[in-house]
Amino acid sequence: MRKLIILTLFSAIGYAQESPKYLFDDLYFADPSVHVFNDKIYIYPSHDIQTDVKDAANGAHFNMKDYHVLTLDNVNQKAKDYGIVLKLEDVSWAKQQLWAPDVAKKGNKYYLYFPAKDKNDLFKIGVASSNNPSGPFKAEKTPIIGTYSIDPTVLNDNGKYYIYFGGLKGGQLQEYRNNKHSKVYPELQKEENALLPKIALLKSNMKELAEEPKDVLILDENGNLLKSEDQNRRFFEGVWIHQYNKKYYLSYSTGETHKLVYAIGENPYGPFTFKGEILTPVVGWTTHHSIVEIGKKWYLFYHDSKNSGGKSYLRSLKVRELKYDDQGLIQTMNGQD
Repeated sequence: MRKLIILTLFSAIGYAQESPKYLFDDLYFADPSVHVFNDKIYIYPSHDIQTDVKDAANGAHFNMKDYHVLTLDNVNQKAKDYGIVLKLEDVSWAKQQLWAPDVAKKGNKYYLYFPAKDKNDLFKIGVASSNNPSGPFKAEKTPIIGTYSIDPTVLNDNGKYYIYFGGLKGGQLQEYRNNKHSKVYPELQKEENALLPKIALLKSNMKELAEEPKDVLILDENGNLLKSEDQNRRFFEGVWIHQYNKKYYLSYSTGETHKLVYAIGENPYGPFTFKGEILTPVVGWTTHHSIVEIGKKWYLFYHDSKNSGGKSYLRSLKVRELKYDDQGLIQTMNGQD
């Protein structure tokens, strides 16, 4: 679920405000994935549409059918829509629900990673490529073998590319144990360790996994894994990874408690130690975000449902400045702003 927004570095510097700014009014977009490519900022969100499906536990009312490209000159201006870069009917293996994507650049190629349900109603992660960061993108004929669930994001760490993914409930992560699928796995008890996002190294072709997906360990202040009952801190969906002061920051949504939180680690695999809250609950069910440095400032891109009157499946993109304290901790922001 994401899109392309192009900002020039120069124009972005000095324009960001501490209060959030909406980026687009005419259509609904969500789940913004943000990257700097060739001295420009690109944002890849999902495209929310009106649906006849009532709110469903499996997320069927989030029935996205394409990805667009948005551009903007600076964060004080509204974004421009440059049209569709990939649509559902162009993905031969996919049945429905083009949810939150991410993009990575290697050499002169750009790779769009996206989740969709296959013909068996199981979420897989596909990849599409382009010679241009603004697309259009051409999808591979099959999903990436070994992937499942939703919300892929890719980290380029000194030329090694790691893909993270996973999401509970509608994202189906609870239907997997040790990378094996079953509809009959028992529901986790409150005292059990929480389910975790996954990580895998990508092969050099950027279209295959180089290893079996591994758990991304998220620990409390005492070095213990977070528990399933700890809904204020445990992982639910929407993972993002960025680096600051040589540390790795893993951020994600807590789901039912609607918080955006983060943990810090020493390498891409973790373990990551929980540190705190980035954003309090927004209007809508939850949020999905990215964090990026632009001209020596940091920004949080995310969404809420204010503009649709609180409809959780019709969301709007926002941006605001993100700040760290002297210890490298992220200062909490109010999601109701």
